[in-house]
Amino acid sequence: MNRFLGAFSILLLAAFVFSGCAKQMPKCDGIEDNPAHHYRMGMELLDRKKLDEAASKFERASYCDDTYGPAHAGLAIVEAMRAAVKKDNAYKKVDSERATEHLKAAYKNASRPEDEFAYHLASMRVYTILKASKNWLGEVEDDYKDAMKLKVDEKKLVYYDGGEAASYFMGAAYLEAREFQRARDMFGNVIGAKAESKWASRAEKGWKKTDKIVRALAGTTLGDAGKEIALKDSVGRADMAALLIDELKVDKLFAGRIPLAMNDKKKAEFVPADMLGNQFREEAETLMKWNVRGLEPIYDETTKAYLFKPEDPVTRKELAFVIEDVLLKITGDEGLATAYFGHEKSPFPDVAPSAAWYNAVMNVTTRNIMEGDLSGEFRPNDAVDGAEAVLAVRVLRQHLNVH
Repeated sequence: MNRFLGAFSILLLAAFVFSGCAKQMPKCDGIEDNPAHHYRMGMELLDRKKLDEAASKFERASYCDDTYGPAHAGLAIVEAMRAAVKKDNAYKKVDSERATEHLKAAYKNASRPEDEFAYHLASMRVYTILKASKNWLGEVEDDYKDAMKLKVDEKKLVYYDGGEAASYFMGAAYLEAREFQRARDMFGNVIGAKAESKWASRAEKGWKKTDKIVRALAGTTLGDAGKEIALKDSVGRADMAALLIDELKVDKLFAGRIPLAMNDKKKAEFVPADMLGNQFREEAETLMKWNVRGLEPIYDETTKAYLFKPEDPVTRKELAFVIEDVLLKITGDEGLATAYFGHEKSPFPDVAPSAAWYNAVMNVTTRNIMEGDLSGEFRPNDAVDGAEAVLAVRVLRQHLNVH
C-alpha cells in the first residue's frame, strides 16, 4: 500500500510540475513574434493609413502580453482615426468610446516610463483627431507636459525613438487648432533637438508650411475660408475662387474699374452643372462674370459640357495666370500681357520662354507674389498648396493696396 501511495504521489507531483510548466509557456515565442515588434509594425502601418492591418498588429501584441500597455495605445489611435472618417454620428460615437477605453487600458498597463510616454502621445493624437470637446487643445497640452516630465530611456522608446516626438505631435495639434505661430515654434524645437531624429524631416515639412502661413498672415486678418485653405496640401478650384473673393473682394475691386451702367449688366453667362449645389457657387460665378483667366470653365469630353471642376487642384501656372489677369484688369496696364515676350533664356529651367505661361510666371515672380524653389525651378504643373496660395494672395493685396 505504501509503495502504491508513494508511486501515486510521484505521479501527482509530476502532473503538477508539468501543468505549471504548461501554464508558463509563452503565447508568442518567435524571434519577431513579441509585443514590442508587433507594436512598432502597427505604428508604422498607421503612418501609411492602413488601419485594419495596424489593428491586427496591435491585437497580436496584446495577445502576446495582455498587460502590454502600448498595444492599447495603438488601438486607441486606430479607433480615433476610424471615428474621424465616419459620417454616421452613432458609428462615430462607438469608435470614439472604443478609443477612450483603449486609452484607459494603456494608462492602467503602463508599467514603465516608456509605456507611459506611449500612452501620453496616443492621448495627444486621439484628442487632436477627435476634437471631441471645446478644450481639446488644453487636454493635448496637459498630455504633452506630462510626457516631457517623464525620465525615459530613449533607447527603449518603441517607435517614437526620442522625446522630441512629443513636440512634433504638439506642433501638429497647434496646426490643427490654427495656432500657426505656436505650431511653427514647436516644429522648430523638433528640428533643433537633434538632426538625426526620425521626426526632424517631418517637423521641417511642418515648419515650412506654418512659416509660409505665418508670413501670409503678417499684418492681415484672414477670413474663415482663408484659414481652412491655408492648411490644405492642394487647393481646389472652388476653394481658390472663395479665397480670391473673400480676401481680394474681386467683385468690388473690378466693379470700380468700369462704368456703373456696364457693371449693372455684368453677370456670368451660365452656371456650370457641377457648381449648382456647390457652397462656392456664387464665388465661381463672380470669377466667371469677370472672365478671370486661369479659373475659366473647362470643356469636359465625357459630359460634352463646360464644367468648373471645383475639386480639381489649381496648378502653380494656373495661379500665375489668375494673378496676372487680376493685375492687368486692376492696373489697366495692357503691357503686362506681353511684357516678357521675346526672351531667349528663362531664369527657370522648367519654364521655357516659349511656354504659354512664361509671361505670367515672370510677372508674378518679378513682383515676389510667387516664389520659385531653392533648386531654381518654378514647378508650373505642381498643385498649389494652401500656404503658398494664401501668401500669394496676401502679397497681391499689398500690390493692389486692398484693405
